[in-house]
Amino acid sequence: MNASLNIRQSQALRGIAILGIILHNYCHFLKFAVKENEYTFMAEKPQQLLEKLLALDSDLFIHILSFFGHYGVPVFLFISGYGLVKKYEASEVRGGESARIFLWNHFKKLFRLMIWGYLLFVAVYFLRNSNGAEVYSWDRIVAQLTMTVNFLYERPDRIIKPGPYWFFGLMMQLYALYIFVIHRWRNNWLLLVMVIGCWLIQVLMPTADALNFVRYNFIGGVMPFVAGVWTSRRSLSPNPSPRGEERDVSIDSKQGMNVSTPLSPWRWVGGEAFVAALFVFAGSFWFHTWLWVPLFIVIGAVATVRLMPEWLLKPCAWVGSISAALFVMHPLMREIIIPHYRHTDIYYGIAVYLLASIAAAMLLQWLTNKTKK
Repeated sequence: MNASLNIRQSQALRGIAILGIILHNYCHFLKFAVKENEYTFMAEKPQQLLEKLLALDSDLFIHILSFFGHYGVPVFLFISGYGLVKKYEASEVRGGESARIFLWNHFKKLFRLMIWGYLLFVAVYFLRNSNGAEVYSWDRIVAQLTMTVNFLYERPDRIIKPGPYWFFGLMMQLYALYIFVIHRWRNNWLLLVMVIGCWLIQVLMPTADALNFVRYNFIGGVMPFVAGVWTSRRSLSPNPSPRGEERDVSIDSKQGMNVSTPLSPWRWVGGEAFVAALFVFAGSFWFHTWLWVPLFIVIGAVATVRLMPEWLLKPCAWVGSISAALFVMHPLMREIIIPHYRHTDIYYGIAVYLLASIAAAMLLQWLTNKTKK
């Protein structure tokens, strides 16, 4: 995998990831859609997808998004690891921030973003359902607001509301892992040991419930996060480009530094994308290969943004620029819209959901920008 991304490519990567996530989170609520293997593995699920593919099912678009869309999460983890290195290791001036301040600043950033969507979602849920007090018991509310909901062992996938917000707890765990371990000992062998260790833990889980629990926590997210750290460190390395690669030097306006972007020949980048896609599909059929699919998702996604023409890269980058707000607001839009369209006018419902989510995200982005001033 090539060693660096420019600003436009990073934003486009975010855009692709968030579109996959929000469409997945809608489509997998449709009863007829093929369900994903995200936290646990069931061999019949990829087999069902294969049957739909071979039959050229008329709803194939929905089946694919339902099954693969959640892999936008490892793409976000990759970008997070990549960005942390760019921010905290590219300049030693930034290295003096204490671990406590680092974690507190990131917690505040996530909390300010999450609280808007969380309060609105709770209010809408109470208005539409009679079991609001049960679903939003005080302990679950505290766990979500403190971003520790991932540590609740008994079926975290059933007790978190709104579902995607478990990601905030995962990010806090990975921020802690970065500042206490990865940033302190900048050794690529350590990164490899972490990946192998977390992979072995998942392999050795005795039950599906245990595997479900660890994959909701940092153990399940280390592989793409560490891939981002390693890739970013490679981009900062003074080593010359591999043979056959040209280099384009652009300015990262947010970080105020030169970012050297390798421009690989199309045949190599296209080859990466093809091999990655092949592994993602084939690897989904067996448990041991399924554990490595997130890594190939990242490889394929990075290769894809490198192949994008400018006319496609630009809108994806724009979506990426509001990706955080989209992540926060789309569960609310799903809660409101899906009951009306899950049985009829399915594709019209998806279009309404997408437009409503983007509009809500733009509003949230505007509000958060106003409160910062």
